[in-house]
Amino acid sequence: MPKRSAAKPRRAGSRRRRDADWTRLPDEQLLEVRLCDLRLTIEGTVLEARVERLYEELERRGLKFRPHAWLSTEWFSPDGVPGFAIPFYLAHKRLFELERHQMKDVERGTERWCMQLMRHEAAHALDSAYQLHRRRDWREVFGRWGAPYVPHYHPKPYSKRFVRHLELWYAQSHPAEDYAETFAVWLDPGSRWKTRYRGWPALSKLRYVDGLIDEIAGTTPKVRSRGLLEPLSELTITLGEYYEQKQMRYGRELLRAYDRDLKRLFPPPKEGKKGPSAAALLRRMRPEIRRLVAHSTGEYQYTIDRVLERMIDRTQELGLVVDRASKDSKRDAVVVLAVQTLKYLIRGHDRLTR
Repeated sequence: MPKRSAAKPRRAGSRRRRDADWTRLPDEQLLEVRLCDLRLTIEGTVLEARVERLYEELERRGLKFRPHAWLSTEWFSPDGVPGFAIPFYLAHKRLFELERHQMKDVERGTERWCMQLMRHEAAHALDSAYQLHRRRDWREVFGRWGAPYVPHYHPKPYSKRFVRHLELWYAQSHPAEDYAETFAVWLDPGSRWKTRYRGWPALSKLRYVDGLIDEIAGTTPKVRSRGLLEPLSELTITLGEYYEQKQMRYGRELLRAYDRDLKRLFPPPKEGKKGPSAAALLRRMRPEIRRLVAHSTGEYQYTIDRVLERMIDRTQELGLVVDRASKDSKRDAVVVLAVQTLKYLIRGHDRLTR
């Protein structure tokens, strides 16, 4: 983790005033601030304790390795760099609020998700530090590290050949992710992987990781670079530009798809008439719709519920109402939700970075 040099008293005061300036700005003005001018580091934030927790977990396993972490625009561990980046908006509650307002959600923003992703990215960093993927036994267990990433992968939800850690069965997306997800489950003190995966083919992968770490525990990493890629301090785009790009990548296409389908599902009522809230109807039918879609698609109700929650929020934002004359609202809602769930699963690979 990068360390900040001690500042002189007057300079520290100036630093506090600069911080206070942007933390108190309304969203409109905050969006004009450049990322580098946020002057954020991991040190002194809630992320510092989480990184330390990760280090303690690695130490308990006998590893000397401590991946360095830095703030950037998203989660990633660059190939060949024994460290990983963390999204900057997790480092300050004001930026956390801005992310929620701009993207309607802070995806994977809880402490539990943060630790899961830290373990996942630490696995990639460990691979870079010890060049694990070059070992023949690693390739025999997980496959070819250099295999191309496909634009979309098609997971098998009920496969027991892979661990289940991050959503969308991410271990199935690529051999490097299979390894990272397996390591993350193995490292998690609360995973109880020996009993949780008893009888699964995935257990052999967990046992391999267990033996592999025993072998490298106490040894010095081969690669000890402290290189950073796209650190926050070097990013000159504004928060507004960042969110414009992010919304184009994730949000706008998603909202357009929701808007089109939801407006077909809940067309405007006849002139002079106003039906009940469509969002209220979906909330009331939520358990039943979720079960019906799960039965028809074979997907987990948890995944379906996430999509349904976003649909309900968007329905409310659009102010859509139910045409009292329509008797097919539930049936049509099931169809729309099934389609959106499948689209969500197809987009899944693009929403996580290595």
